Amino acid sequence: MRISVITVVYNGASSVKSTILSVANQEYPDIEHIVVDGGSTDGTQEILRHHEDKISCWVSEPDRGIYDAMNKGVALASGDIIGFLNADDTFAHNRVLGEVAKAFEDETVDACYADLVYVNDGKIVRYYRSDRFTPAKIAWGWMPAHPTLYVRRSLFEEFGGFKLGYRISADYEFVARVLGNGRRKSVYIPDVWVRMSMGGISTRSWKNRWILNREIVQACRENGIYTNLAMVLSKIPLKLVELLRVQR
Repeated sequence: MRISVITVVYNGASSVKSTILSVANQEYPDIEHIVVDGGSTDGTQEILRHHEDKISCWVSEPDRGIYDAMNKGVALASGDIIGFLNADDTFAHNRVLGEVAKAFEDETVDACYADLVYVNDGKIVRYYRSDRFTPAKIAWGWMPAHPTLYVRRSLFEEFGGFKLGYRISADYEFVARVLGNGRRKSVYIPDVWVRMSMGGISTRSWKNRWILNREIVQACRENGIYTNLAMVLSKIPLKLVELLRVQR
């Protein structure tokens, strides 16, 4: 079973090497690593050329944002299983993709996911627990940690890719479309799979957080899932608890 890992990057010269090596160091033997660069101007392309022996393929061209780049990666992927690893993130250990493959040995499983940790200057500042997710909780603003989510290629073929009308929450809309109302079987793996750098677009400012939550409501309603903004915002106290637990 081939696993395609897609990395999208734009001006990520300071971190993309670590991401490439993180994928290359995985123990699982059948990996396809695809890098989609949005036309970087900071030396990212030179780093990709230098490490071409560790990348299955890469492209560099302007795009219409991160979700457009992700869709390009999916179109290039040949793997049976597809997941994403951001250009400033790394796998937590070298057995991650082996665990992914093991989960999909069950032919009834369509998606799997695990936990991640947010890091800042190498220090863990938050623990994202994906075990809280169930399809019923999509209406309450919960989704699995997206950088840990792996799905069968057939789901993209059946449901389509990421919708470009969303600025921040197209990954949430994809989860709502595919897993909402128990449409497909997903399983949680109790392990940390990804070390994610702080500073992603959804947490960059309070304005972006507001856009994120409004788009979550929109995503649910577009997919026939009843929700409202108060329900979505109710998850905030639990996320604050995650921060407090790490800081103790």
